[in-house]
Amino acid sequence: MASASRSATLFSSLSVELPPEEVIFGSSPAGEAVRLSAEMATATHVPVLLQGQSGTGKEILAQYIHCHSSWGNGAFVKVSCPAIPGTLLESELFGYQRGAFTGAYASKPGRVERADRGTLFLDEIAELDPALQAKLLQLLQDGQFSRIGSQQERRVEVRVVCATNRQLEKEIRAGSFRQDLFYRINVLTIELPSLQQRNQDIPLLAHFLLEKHAKILNRTVRPLSDKALGFLQNHAWPGNIRELETVIKRYVLSGNEAVISKSLQNNHTDDLIPEVPIDGHIDLKEFTRQAVKQLEGKLILKTLEAQRWNRRASARALNISYAALLYKMREAGIPPRRGLQKLATSPSKLPSAGKEQTTQELPHPELPV
Repeated sequence: MASASRSATLFSSLSVELPPEEVIFGSSPAGEAVRLSAEMATATHVPVLLQGQSGTGKEILAQYIHCHSSWGNGAFVKVSCPAIPGTLLESELFGYQRGAFTGAYASKPGRVERADRGTLFLDEIAELDPALQAKLLQLLQDGQFSRIGSQQERRVEVRVVCATNRQLEKEIRAGSFRQDLFYRINVLTIELPSLQQRNQDIPLLAHFLLEKHAKILNRTVRPLSDKALGFLQNHAWPGNIRELETVIKRYVLSGNEAVISKSLQNNHTDDLIPEVPIDGHIDLKEFTRQAVKQLEGKLILKTLEAQRWNRRASARALNISYAALLYKMREAGIPPRRGLQKLATSPSKLPSAGKEQTTQELPHPELPV
């Protein structure tokens, strides 16, 4: 079972320091909603389902819930469901008895046992093999399971946190995910916002990541300028926080802000295309609606700039009512001008709604290349 030992690197216990709460949740309304739900999760041991795009911080939130719960001193055991073949994953999850298969020279406890009175984090739960879904369902129903090759039922107390970037309801309709398992794992569901939805938190996240990687890489770098931060806030971030972290690493290594603009230069036409889900299933009507909405927001922003942020004049220029303009600004995440003190504006990306600040002339987002 040598391959089983090699796969051990795909599982990990919590051994890293979590970011500060203000970095995890930020100050946006979307982040505050996540904070409230996370606090509810820490007060109990019910299963939690974390949903959100790739790179939004689902694993960090799972670790936060674990650390702040009454079982925080127990193990945090991560399992990457798509990274291991189903047959191997079953033995890693539930363990096996001596002689259960060729090469099983000794009994081995699984990851479920290791997570007893702790947290089992199942990343990308939608990828779990159907046969394992049934065994996981039994574990969630009565806390019991059996090792491969054993008739003995074992009992554990474990909190299960699942994460996915898919819509499990669609997977159920497609027949690839069990409906009864879905009902068991989504006792408490937390939807993580994309980085675009928490745009106002980008300066805080960038500062944290800069300090973190400057320390890891043993580099001394200058804080990011307002112009660089404006450029970051105007990027679409399809890769979310993970993509932002990669860009910050490049800056730490080079020490030159020009690397940021080089990293984020995109075809403006591509900015209008919403992110395609990893499963490739596309709702054309919904994606078209999103693209039209984004284009409308950009046009409103350009009109506001042309009218020096006179909203009534902008409404007349757009041939819509003043009330309609205010509504569409909120829908597009465009704050009043006084909320754009350090936010560079660009037709390639709209700001998310955030805190109101004092106005000054808006810098152009381009950085020297």
